[in-house]
Amino acid sequence: MRAAVLTVSDRVSAGQMRDSSGPALRELLLRQGYEVGEVETVPDERDQIAGWLRRTAGNRDLLVTTGGTGLAPRDVTPQALQEVLDYDIPGLGEVMRQRGLAQTPMSSLSRSLAGVLGSTLVLALPGSEAGARESLEAVLPVLDHALGVLKGENRHS
Repeated sequence: MRAAVLTVSDRVSAGQMRDSSGPALRELLLRQGYEVGEVETVPDERDQIAGWLRRTAGNRDLLVTTGGTGLAPRDVTPQALQEVLDYDIPGLGEVMRQRGLAQTPMSSLSRSLAGVLGSTLVLALPGSEAGARESLEAVLPVLDHALGVLKGENRHS
């Protein structure tokens, strides 16, 4: 399975802060057997996030973004995803938030989500390394099945 990771952050894209969540997600995916290129970075700009998703979706089975899922005015990742997704998968967002709630009540404020663009599964995860890692770990048990269903290889059980 081929995956790509995008870090959405004004400060990281400007070189003012080191990215820890994107590389952590990349390493986690590699350990799970995914083929993953280098982590790409864009600022918190809807058009740049949506553009990356459109360009990358056809070449990957799984796209994972980290950052921009909070409540701040510049947190626009969910809006960018809604512009390009064919449909949402609400259960994955619920599972990610539920996992986070075991660590902090602030997880209820996350706008993490999942959906499908063409035949590519897209996950939008929090920007903190811990939140991103916990969220991805929460959905890993169902990802292979979900990706198989999207490719027409697996049937719903």
